[in-house]
Amino acid sequence: MNKIENDLYLLKDLDKMEVKSNEYSPSGHGTMPKNRPIEEYLKYGVLTIDKPSNPSSHEVVTWVKDILNCEKTGHSGTLDPKVTGVLTICLNRATRLAKSQQNAGKTYVCNIEFETETTLEKFRSACKKFTGHLFQRPPLMCAVKRDLRLRWIYEINIIEFTPKNALFEVKCEAGSYIRTLCTHIGLYIGCKAFMADLRRTQSGLTKEDECVTLHDVKDAFYVYKTTKKEDYLRKVVKPLESLLVDYPRIIIKDSAVNSICYGGQLSVKGVLKYDRNFDTNSTVVLMSVKGEAVAIAQPLIASCQMADLENGIITKTKRVIMEKDLYPKCWGLMDDYEILSD
Repeated sequence: MNKIENDLYLLKDLDKMEVKSNEYSPSGHGTMPKNRPIEEYLKYGVLTIDKPSNPSSHEVVTWVKDILNCEKTGHSGTLDPKVTGVLTICLNRATRLAKSQQNAGKTYVCNIEFETETTLEKFRSACKKFTGHLFQRPPLMCAVKRDLRLRWIYEINIIEFTPKNALFEVKCEAGSYIRTLCTHIGLYIGCKAFMADLRRTQSGLTKEDECVTLHDVKDAFYVYKTTKKEDYLRKVVKPLESLLVDYPRIIIKDSAVNSICYGGQLSVKGVLKYDRNFDTNSTVVLMSVKGEAVAIAQPLIASCQMADLENGIITKTKRVIMEKDLYPKCWGLMDDYEILSD
């Protein structure tokens, strides 16, 4: 994906969306995510830190909060102090997405060590055995209730192997414990095994090549404060829409935006375009014509039913992202009343 496509975020591939209505009256409000004024940009921003070893995730998030002078920060899933890698941090208004990102799938690269020598065949067999839906209990060192839980290990790929240790990549459900996985692999092989080193290389859509360091964040903010140059800060911080590009989209009219922000539900008459790939079990992003995320919602119908509908509520709002009154109130106008309710 080139830079231009990357900057489009939710506006990418609009020509592939289905058109529900061509009746659209622009309000003159709103801004494309990449063009938000810097104060708004930070309010709706996310950044991905390459977490170093030793500090906790909470410490890293607190440092970012202090550096950028944010009111609120949240992260995409805890990493143990010794674990390094991808830690996505949501700023201010973007913290409303933190929980959804915590539940996104993760990818790790792990170095496992064996107490006695083993063979590649035994290790490969163990990796195959522990791919799938597994019971896990959190390790003793974890500060969570040690209840038995089910977690998906989607895929394990062996990168390197020696009789005393191995390097492997694991793709898994959020909340999976790789330390526990290493222990179980050792039990299956017949020798003690433990996690020697761990790095998270992907969290949801965010990969390690998108990471910045804490020094990058501090330098970028210093340059902005001293010179008013925003370029470096805009490279370090991305719009929250960058986390939503895999969600099915529904583009709504400007006249419907503020009603959603006030807790209203979306009617079919408020829809301009929609993706074809959602059903009632999906989660969709409601977005403005300018590509701004308005809310996360659950469809009440499948996308294949949209073309035949003329009236009715079509989504249930799960999480409002946009602030109120960035778009005008229109529900007092006769022409727009049906957008709010039917």
